[in-house]
Amino acid sequence: MADIEDAGEPAVPDAGAATEPVVPYAGAATEPAVPYAGEATEPAAGEATEPVVPCADPLGEPFLRARFSLPSLPAGFLRRQRLAGHLDQALGTPLTLLNGPAGAGKTLLAADWAAGLRRPVAWLTTEAADRRPGVFWSYVLQALRASGVPLSPAVGTPADPGAVDRRLLAALAAELSEQTRPAVLVLDEYDRLPDPETAGQLEFVLHHAGPGLRLVLVGRTEPLLPLHRYRAAGELTEIRASELAFTPDEAALLLASHGLDLPDRAVRALVDRTRGWAAGLRLFALAARESDDPERYLKEFEAGSSTIADFLLAEVLKGQTEETQDLLLRVSVLERFRPELADALTLRSDAGPLLAGLCRANAFVERLGHTWYRLHPLFAEILRAHLRERLPGLEPELHRRAAAWFHRSGMLGETLGHGAAAGDWDLAASALVADLAIGRFFTGLHADDLAALFSRMGPEPATPAADLVRAARDLAGRETDQGLARLRRAGEHPGGGSDDAAARMSRALLETLAARLTGCPARGEEAAAEADATRPELPGRLLDAHPELTALQLTHLGSARLWAGRVEDAHAALTAAAGSPAATSTALPRKEALAHLALLDYLNGWPGRAERKALAAVSEAERAGLPQRAGSGLDRLVLAAVAVERHELDRARSLLEEAARHGCDPCDPVPTAGRALVAARLALADGAVRDAAETVRPPLSTVEPSPWAVGHEALVTAARHLAEGRPGEAAEGLRAVPADQPACVAEAAAIQLASGHAGAAADLLDGIRADGRTGPAVHVRTTLVRAGAAAEAGDEAAARALVRRALLDARRERLRRPFLDAGAWLGPLLAEAPLRELAEGWLAPGPPGRDRRGLPEPSPPPLAAVELSGRERDVLERLARMMSTEEIAADLFVSLNTVKTHLKSVYRKLAVNRRGDAVRRAHDLGLL
Repeated sequence: MADIEDAGEPAVPDAGAATEPVVPYAGAATEPAVPYAGEATEPAAGEATEPVVPCADPLGEPFLRARFSLPSLPAGFLRRQRLAGHLDQALGTPLTLLNGPAGAGKTLLAADWAAGLRRPVAWLTTEAADRRPGVFWSYVLQALRASGVPLSPAVGTPADPGAVDRRLLAALAAELSEQTRPAVLVLDEYDRLPDPETAGQLEFVLHHAGPGLRLVLVGRTEPLLPLHRYRAAGELTEIRASELAFTPDEAALLLASHGLDLPDRAVRALVDRTRGWAAGLRLFALAARESDDPERYLKEFEAGSSTIADFLLAEVLKGQTEETQDLLLRVSVLERFRPELADALTLRSDAGPLLAGLCRANAFVERLGHTWYRLHPLFAEILRAHLRERLPGLEPELHRRAAAWFHRSGMLGETLGHGAAAGDWDLAASALVADLAIGRFFTGLHADDLAALFSRMGPEPATPAADLVRAARDLAGRETDQGLARLRRAGEHPGGGSDDAAARMSRALLETLAARLTGCPARGEEAAAEADATRPELPGRLLDAHPELTALQLTHLGSARLWAGRVEDAHAALTAAAGSPAATSTALPRKEALAHLALLDYLNGWPGRAERKALAAVSEAERAGLPQRAGSGLDRLVLAAVAVERHELDRARSLLEEAARHGCDPCDPVPTAGRALVAARLALADGAVRDAAETVRPPLSTVEPSPWAVGHEALVTAARHLAEGRPGEAAEGLRAVPADQPACVAEAAAIQLASGHAGAAADLLDGIRADGRTGPAVHVRTTLVRAGAAAEAGDEAAARALVRRALLDARRERLRRPFLDAGAWLGPLLAEAPLRELAEGWLAPGPPGRDRRGLPEPSPPPLAAVELSGRERDVLERLARMMSTEEIAADLFVSLNTVKTHLKSVYRKLAVNRRGDAVRRAHDLGLL
């Protein structure tokens, strides 16, 4: 079967077909530019009037005039000007190649171009019979003469079908070299002539004809000509398959010409599926035109049972040898393949030369480089359907062989995919564990794909690796009870050897995660010790290839330690995790480690440090392109907690909502307790003490309680009792506050003072260790409690001095909440000139209004230092000039979506939701 574009009246019109009539190029004659062989023509002025002499080839058979005719264009042929313009370069180079697979539109492109030229074109469609040099050259001479090229009788004609006289070739080249304008010779389907002798003769004539000949070769394979020489000299015009492929815009025009008006996304999907293959698009369009819902038809189109399948099987597959057909059918199950892999599927050793030949022949086998190949996606789809029909039941075995080959080659992704496709879950699970890649369930990147892949794994096989993978899948999906049960079962298998070392290391990772989720640091310590003991048994290359394993272990261990209040130990593990190698796979554990370190800083009274670490965690996730819900959302919870301390309540609410959108794992104790803490403190700031008391106690079931979570719960409960007029119960409840939590103790002292127990408050403050762990938030609260006690005792000078110290400490961190919680005694002192000056600009701006406690109403403060990119600053500056989003896009010569993306980033970095707030905050930070 000939190319879809190669027949004069093709059974299936070319993919360039449209409904408009053919419009010739400017200057094209209205009569056919190329006469049929034997037709009389009127010579142009100055041209020779030699008659067309020979009437038969060396075999004595009459010339077939259809072989000299330009193929007729289908009705409404769609001209692609970019290709025609490129082909015009053929007039300036001796040699032009139009090279592409069957159905790529080569022949009709050449025919359309030739018809539009202002000069005659010699056209010859070659056939298998032309492999005999004498027959080929007799047809070439006839094509030249039929097109009006003035060749004298002295050139002669071949007499022997199997040979051609070199004198004839020399005479032809000599006469062509003397032409006043070059002859254009198009040899269509030239790939039918693989004979090196004919190719050498053609190159001889082309070389010696000089500027008198322009040769255009149209075919599926490269000709046996010294192309490198022509390329190096700039004497070669090439149009290959990639350029012949339809662009989405061209495909849309083609579909429209068939009455199909599809949305852009559907057109692009179709182009992706066909890779812009002309015949495929045309056949899709013809079939879809008969459907009531073309868009749905294109989505559900089954290439294996279609006219496309008939075309490709006839044009590509059936013309191959049995060995090549078998090879193509077997590799159709692969996304990409190498000769060695193909040999593993065929159980032969001939894939190398076969694939190279298919690639040269443009037989829908593409070379990817480094000896890798792939099939055209439609061809692969059709071959798979044909494989199931011809060799039923073989496909799973082919996937199994492929999985084994990829596993031996160290290519885990393809090992897993083919193992799953084969239903060999033991192989897939064993490969994942042996490669130390089980951490990929928890890195955020492609974790959902891995979970989806193994979600198809049933209860079999019951191997250690399969149990570990099931446990990882369940724990990643927060099916905690089921995951822990499977983890226990995996731990019951005996171990030994390198693979078992990988299993022990994988189990240690899952055990540290279990320790984090159950609030059991002892379990985490035991798992960490097991990991340390196992690490020397593992190949260094594996450990180097999977830095996320150690980063995840350290993050989980640090989180479990933080839950237990083991501050120094938690800080050590989390700092090590945050300092893990900056790889894509470690981005999520590094982000989580930074967020936990930020929480540590907040709990120790360092809001500025906490904010910087939390912002760094957010930036880490964005740089790595992590999914929005990857992680616990703890970074934003810390930012919300800092916002409450600064009395930025709207910002705190916004950040709480954002944390919920970005994770806030309800099965993870630390972020769950953190969210309860922030929500409760926000409710207290709003005066909703009952809501705060109900919010601060989240439903958690952990092995150990968290001292800081217990402490904050006791504080909120005591605050409720105090607000509801039960100071005794408030004081009694403070007994639950752990003495080793300085921030909690400082707040407990403030509640004791408010309850009228100044002595108890002083005792609590005396118990706070003066070490480098506690930060300014603790110092400010303790100083204010002492100031309140002094004021209550009537020592206003001491109270004034202590408030002054508190203002100086708080101003650097913009801490407002401690002053708002201090009580009514503070208002008169802040109204005095010396203290008022210290408060102005951050705690008491302007001529302020008064809140319900008589304190100056604070305005939203600036954040800590914010880094904006150059383009974000450009957008912000124009925002300050009251320009609209459309005006900013036009002024910066960027798209509207680009401006919106920059605006979102600016809003996030400035922690605002509106334009006006962004401009005000930017002014506060000195960004404008």
